[in-house]
Amino acid sequence: MADKQISLPAKLINGGIAGLIGVTCVFPIDLAKTRLQNQQNGCRLYTSMSDCLIKTIRSEGYFGMYRGAAVNLTLVTPEKAIKLAANDFFRHHLSKDGKLTLFKEMLAGCGAGTCQVIVTTPMEMLKIQLQDAGRIAAQRKLMPETVAAGTVEAKSPTAMQLTRQLLKEKGIAGLYKGLGATLLRDVPFSIIYFPLFANLNNLGKRGLDGPAPFYVSFISGCAAGSTAAVAVNPVDVIKTRLQSLNRGSTEDTYSGVTDCIRKILRNEGPAAFLKGAYCRALVIAPLFGIAQVVYFLGVGELILSFLPKKHD
Repeated sequence: MADKQISLPAKLINGGIAGLIGVTCVFPIDLAKTRLQNQQNGCRLYTSMSDCLIKTIRSEGYFGMYRGAAVNLTLVTPEKAIKLAANDFFRHHLSKDGKLTLFKEMLAGCGAGTCQVIVTTPMEMLKIQLQDAGRIAAQRKLMPETVAAGTVEAKSPTAMQLTRQLLKEKGIAGLYKGLGATLLRDVPFSIIYFPLFANLNNLGKRGLDGPAPFYVSFISGCAAGSTAAVAVNPVDVIKTRLQSLNRGSTEDTYSGVTDCIRKILRNEGPAAFLKGAYCRALVIAPLFGIAQVVYFLGVGELILSFLPKKHD
């Protein structure tokens, strides 16, 4: 019976390793997504993802594409671990009373998305400031008319400097700015992603109880991840705008989710809510494809098997 119980430590290790590998692979695309989403009419520096990455390399060097990566790599381990392990935990307990219906799968995803925002919100808050710093610097050089007169160019802050500044000025609430928008993004994402992945993955299983091949898990993770990512992209645009602290003098500021929606619709039109959608799909697809392969290969279980076992 014990063998059938889920191993939470193993799930946490799997989620953490998967997050580290995935983020390292796709971080430059995530940086392009953030910069494209933050562009407003009249302040457009980048025309596409490739244009953004080329200009970033030219102005900031190759490692400019990895601004904010340290924050993500540090916090993505607990973030992905919580998300994947929580979903597994809720699915396990919801299936005890009978068949795991689609509604129960969605409920488990909802629980996972809610749990992960504890780590996601401060991680995204810091990451967005670091990723967008290069856009502000480039805007200052190439479009000086969009920068307030007399503004002195500041050095790009580090994650620790940003954290200390936010805690000093606004307390812990400073790190959780955009919490509501993050919930509005991550809960629907998980409600869509986890049931879709599970059902796609089941199509490739070997027999009723056999595991799906790793390539089926990878493809299922990519397909479910990209679908969920595009579906919630409008909320991701809102979250990115709300969490960005530095703006050009001609760019809008927002007091909350409703104010952000109203101003984007008025000044940029409905299409603005799809900014960075294909970048986000390109980020999320391999990220969750890799995550599910690591998860289903049982890397965490393998690591734990080498640890000395306690004997009664």
